[in-house]
Amino acid sequence: MANKVVIVGGGLAGSEAAWQLAKRGYRVELYEMRPGKSTPAHKTGLLAELVCSNSFRSLSVENAVGLLKAELAMLDSLIMEAAYSSQLPAGGALAVDREQFASFITDRLAQHPLINIYRQEITTIPDHRPLIIATGPLTSDALACKIVQITGQDQLYFYDAAAPIVDASTINEERVFRASRYGKGGGDYINCPLTEEEYTLFWQELLKAEQYPLHSFEEEVLFEGCMPVESLAKRGFDTLRFGPLKPVGLVDPYTGKQPFAVVQLRQDNKEGTLYNMGGFQTKLKWPEQKRVFRLIPGLEN
Repeated sequence: MANKVVIVGGGLAGSEAAWQLAKRGYRVELYEMRPGKSTPAHKTGLLAELVCSNSFRSLSVENAVGLLKAELAMLDSLIMEAAYSSQLPAGGALAVDREQFASFITDRLAQHPLINIYRQEITTIPDHRPLIIATGPLTSDALACKIVQITGQDQLYFYDAAAPIVDASTINEERVFRASRYGKGGGDYINCPLTEEEYTLFWQELLKAEQYPLHSFEEEVLFEGCMPVESLAKRGFDTLRFGPLKPVGLVDPYTGKQPFAVVQLRQDNKEGTLYNMGGFQTKLKWPEQKRVFRLIPGLEN
């Protein structure tokens, strides 16, 4: 049996694979092109850097995503150990401090005696077997071309969206309230309640907002579990109210009633100086994000 495995890509999948193999006595060569060559989304050279949401969703074992995390933890998952060590308040969900999460994984892999990390771009598929290619949607162009030769162009697509972050010091505390749905986790979320009139204006302006055009490598094939907010809005007036802006399980302390719609802000770092907008991945241009999202009560500034 081969005693060495080559892994290309130091994201979540590649990092976890390296850890599990090394635990079982295999020598691992892990190749990651960053920081020498970065991507349009990454900001650091850390392994397993999160470039979209900082949430791993529900912790409840009564649903599929929560049960999967529990099973991973039982299997000594490095990803789960890192997530719990960098956990942020998020009600019934598992959210993490991005930098602490990625630093934890990078340090553990770098310190393992059976894992060697090489910071270089792989431009062709290595001959060594066993081989794991775990480069994900941000694969460099050269390697992506080689993968296409094997899989066919129709098997690959990519659609990019930004995840807006809010400076906590700019939130108007007089317009928001802190709470988690159904009281799970206390005041872990900052909630921006919208009346029917406020929601209607926000929805109308969101539909009219200008988006970035698709890149040459993008196709408008959307993942239903992580759709841009403007794409959801196009499906109808109430779609957002039954999706990321659903008000169920929340009571506005100013009115004593359930709001017409709610935008939830989730803590994005340990210091609590940054919050992200739950379910607000978007293709809107920067000026349009400011114009439209400032219509949300509490985010005027």
